Amino acid sequence: MSFRCRRYCIFHLEGLPASLYIMHDIDDSVVPGSVYLVDVQEKTTVVHAGNDSAIVLSPTPSSDINDPLNWSRGRKLLQIVCVMIYTSAIGIGTTMLYSILQPISNDTGIPLATLNAGTGYILGWGALINQPLALTFGKRGIYLISVLGNTAICLLTPYIKTEGQWIASKIVQGYLCTPVESLCEVSIADTFFAHERGTYIGIYTLFLFGSVFSFIYDGQGWHWVMYWAAIINFGSLIVLFFFMEETNFVRNTSEATEAVRFSTKPGAEKDDKESTTSSPVPSGDLTGIPKTYSQRLALFGGRYASNKLLLTMTYRPVILLRFPVIFWAGFQYGTCLVWYNVLNATCSLILSEQPYNFRASFVGLTYLGPLIGMFLGTFYSGWVGDRFAVRYARRTRGIREPEHRLWLMVVSLLLCPASLILWGVGASKGISWVGLVFGMGIISCSTDMSGEVMMAVILVRNTLSFAIGYGITPWLYMGYQNTFISAGFVGLAITMTFLIVIKWGKSWRIASRKRYWGYVADGTLGH
Repeated sequence: MSFRCRRYCIFHLEGLPASLYIMHDIDDSVVPGSVYLVDVQEKTTVVHAGNDSAIVLSPTPSSDINDPLNWSRGRKLLQIVCVMIYTSAIGIGTTMLYSILQPISNDTGIPLATLNAGTGYILGWGALINQPLALTFGKRGIYLISVLGNTAICLLTPYIKTEGQWIASKIVQGYLCTPVESLCEVSIADTFFAHERGTYIGIYTLFLFGSVFSFIYDGQGWHWVMYWAAIINFGSLIVLFFFMEETNFVRNTSEATEAVRFSTKPGAEKDDKESTTSSPVPSGDLTGIPKTYSQRLALFGGRYASNKLLLTMTYRPVILLRFPVIFWAGFQYGTCLVWYNVLNATCSLILSEQPYNFRASFVGLTYLGPLIGMFLGTFYSGWVGDRFAVRYARRTRGIREPEHRLWLMVVSLLLCPASLILWGVGASKGISWVGLVFGMGIISCSTDMSGEVMMAVILVRNTLSFAIGYGITPWLYMGYQNTFISAGFVGLAITMTFLIVIKWGKSWRIASRKRYWGYVADGTLGH
């Protein structure tokens, strides 16, 4: 039996922005994640995209002029540019040290194992605190505090002399910088519709992992690598203060109410006729008073959730891991990130030793290979992925299922193990550095994942990343060749699990829908 109630809630599943909604009707027969994306059924109650009359705008924009979904194209693009500036600044500040780990160890006496483990703290569970605060009080303030804190840590890093100081700085930096991994996706979902997000999530991924491959000349010494990172972060802080806007918005519709209207629940074929005459959509006339520029500069835009909901949001992502699809997504995403961490942790070790003997600056230049791979991966999973999802939805009565995009992972079945083996075996045999850089580039191309990433997924991913920070050094005792051959086959086995999710993913979502909507109904503001 379905239940109906008036509720406020947060959504974290694929296809849903983690925004606040006022829930007028919750129908627990709706399958979470399924979206009516292409109007092949010619419904009269849907809002269509201006550039394609067949594309359905999901979520349905409100009539409020301050709704981020109603912003002009230029304003939306400025917002996404700010998100990319933030992503690059945090990425540079937290990962610039990968190419200078050996010089840091030589200068401070801190073992490489400790340095690698310390970088794992950057990917901690700070999102459990930062994310609820951002969704309750506003994202803009959290972004600015994050960049300011990262600037300070970059300035302090050259003065670190002991292992304890290194670990402590990484813990603080990890907490301050977690929004780069969980909040940016939400900001994109706040501003863009379902059929657009893949492209912008892909661009975000390019900047997130591309910043890992940044290069700063070390002719001034490794200390100045971190000083320049601090300068870049501070400059980004100034830009974000004047141009980044708040995207939190309380809207009156949700996936649950829209899915009832657009027939994305099991057996909905019988109700198509009825669903086309209910729940009229906005007429297109915007109401309200636009915010002034000074109002947009407020550090925090207001209060968007109650204390009860704030507390709920800190533990609900952990509870959501009981859903198979969410846990699998986190595990898959986490293993992809593991290969990045393995690459970063071994790059300086391999290329600074015989027979390559690269200086830190030249090690940084080799990351041009992964950067090119990132461009290819972003185009494939973002732009191509969006069009693939739309085309696939046309074949399934206009409904886009999250599992549709997983077919894009077929490419990873070949590239993931091949690139890891090329990198490890090549290093073991002392092949030309050109071969190693080519392997790095393939790794970057094959591990790019696109889609709306929920905080629960980030928790699993970060846990795996944290673990590999401790495990990579002992793993390398096997030798580069054996380590990366085993990594290649592990990667192949894990990637192949996407076939299982394509087969049974929707049935898992159907089986867990009542529990999911029960959690949604429990997320109340002031109730």
